[in-house]
Amino acid sequence: MFSKACEYAIKASIYVAAQSLEDKRVTLKDIAAEIDSPVAFTAKILQQLVRNDIMQSTMGPTGGFQIEKSLIDTIQLAEIVHTIDGDGIFTRCGLGLKKCNAKKPCPVHDKFSVIRDELREVVGNISLFELASGLYVGLTHIKR
Repeated sequence: MFSKACEYAIKASIYVAAQSLEDKRVTLKDIAAEIDSPVAFTAKILQQLVRNDIMQSTMGPTGGFQIEKSLIDTIQLAEIVHTIDGDGIFTRCGLGLKKCNAKKPCPVHDKFSVIRDELREVVGNISLFELASGLYVGLTHIKR
C-alpha cells in the first residue's frame, strides 16, 4: 500500500526513534544498513524527514540523525506517510482511475473506500513512540 520510499521512511523513523530513546545519534550508513536501503536513496528520504521536522540531523564527526525525545510520542505515523507519499493513499481510486467517486464508482470503490478509511484511522492513531518502543525492547523488528 505504501511506496517503497515510504516503507523505508517508516522503518528509518522507527529505528532513529528507538536509538534516540537511548540518547544515541545514528549515521546515514547505519540507518541504511538497518533498513536494507541503498545509502543514496536513504539520504534523500532522511532529507525529506528532516525538512518536515520529523527528525533532526547534526553534521560533524559526532553527528548523525536523531529525534528529540519529547517529540517521539507526538509524531504520528500519518505524518511520515504524508511527508513521503502525500495523501494519495487515502484518496486515489483502488483501480487507479482518474475520476472515481461515489456517484460514478469503479468496481472496487465501495470496498476500497472502507479500507482507505480504516488505514487513515490506523496511521493517524499510532505514535512513533508506540512503534519504536517495541523495537527498543526487542519485541518487534524492522529487518529480517
